[in-house]
Amino acid sequence: MKIKSLILFLIISAGIVLPGVYLLKFTVSSSNGNIILDWQCSSESNLRDYVIQRKTVSGNYSDIATVQPRSDMNYEYTDQTAYKNEDQVYVYRIEIVDNDGSLSYSKEMPVIHSGISSVKRTWGSIKALFR
Repeated sequence: MKIKSLILFLIISAGIVLPGVYLLKFTVSSSNGNIILDWQCSSESNLRDYVIQRKTVSGNYSDIATVQPRSDMNYEYTDQTAYKNEDQVYVYRIEIVDNDGSLSYSKEMPVIHSGISSVKRTWGSIKALFR
């Protein structure tokens, strides 16, 4: 019994505990003009999907993608839509949506976005005009 309790304590303290989802790892990094989100779970009971959310430091979160659960519970998402040059610091989080519609959130992960080409920045500005 003590071993099971110790194992449960180690799993809980190593990751972020969310109802039905145990997020063991969540990292965000800027690479080659894109932002890479990487996460791993140990359990996904009652999970419908993950919603990737992004904001600038002074802004509000907006949904940028929905990721369906997979059997291996290892995920990577590449955000190719971060264009702004005024706010190069973005904050990401993962919204966890359960089958009953209840929501929970990962911790917030800031990232400094570097290496954005002027072409990508210009294209992002043009796309923003038509939203």
